[in-house]
Amino acid sequence: METAPTTRVGALLREWRQRRRLSQLDLSLLADTSARHLSYLETGRAQPSRAMVLRLSEALDVPLRERNVLLMAADYAPAYRESSLDDEDMGAIRAALDMMMTAHEPFPAVVVDRLWNVVTGNGALGVLMDGIPEHLLGPAPNVFRLMLHPEGLAARLANLDQVRDLTLSRLRRQVEATGDAELRSLYEEVSRYPAPAPPDGSTADGSKSSHPDTGWPDTPAVRPSPIQVPIRVRTPVGVLSMFGTMTTFGTPADVTLAELAIELFYPLDEFTADVLHARAAQAQ
Repeated sequence: METAPTTRVGALLREWRQRRRLSQLDLSLLADTSARHLSYLETGRAQPSRAMVLRLSEALDVPLRERNVLLMAADYAPAYRESSLDDEDMGAIRAALDMMMTAHEPFPAVVVDRLWNVVTGNGALGVLMDGIPEHLLGPAPNVFRLMLHPEGLAARLANLDQVRDLTLSRLRRQVEATGDAELRSLYEEVSRYPAPAPPDGSTADGSKSSHPDTGWPDTPAVRPSPIQVPIRVRTPVGVLSMFGTMTTFGTPADVTLAELAIELFYPLDEFTADVLHARAAQAQ
């Protein structure tokens, strides 16, 4: 008995199911269908309805951008629009982002897209950007390049090894979860960056080792913290310790909106809070 050639949508559905490490039975239960019907869809013996594509996409937690790809592969129109933040009907979103950025000062805050390019940030973000060369800033700087490039923030991190491991692990998990080719290319690029030697001879945990004076203030020993890997940044006035939280928009129906993330940084000690408040006062 001849089998039908696998359709593009069938191959994509199988790829997403395998990426989520689900069996056909697992997915059929999540999507309220039969494993046999799912097998037919993946092998091209049956064509999914538009509703079935959307149901399987929801069960597989497929990003909105890729849900549109699945729909078009099945010869259906995309279900989710992709707007520009400059569009008139995105005015409320822009206002909300501006409000969050402003309200979070004097602490750093940044909005990024799916590729971790900076969409906008607040004035306090300068404490992390100080000294970074223009070629890394550009019109839309990338968070991972800023963080890990030897000429970027990496040169000022007192706990570079920890931050490097954390950020690369985060990006790798995102690549595995989304299958995004551009994210994979970014991961391959930044994972090859050499780790610069700390300018003051600090060890990976941020404590001070013997090293000739380089002009940086002494790095204090690391105190116990509820945050596993804070960001510890050397500045001319001392080491600033911060942690970040990520926020996304709930129930987005727009690809652009679904791919935005807001990272808010908070001080981990009184010294950092005082320095950030002082910087904001001087800027007024």
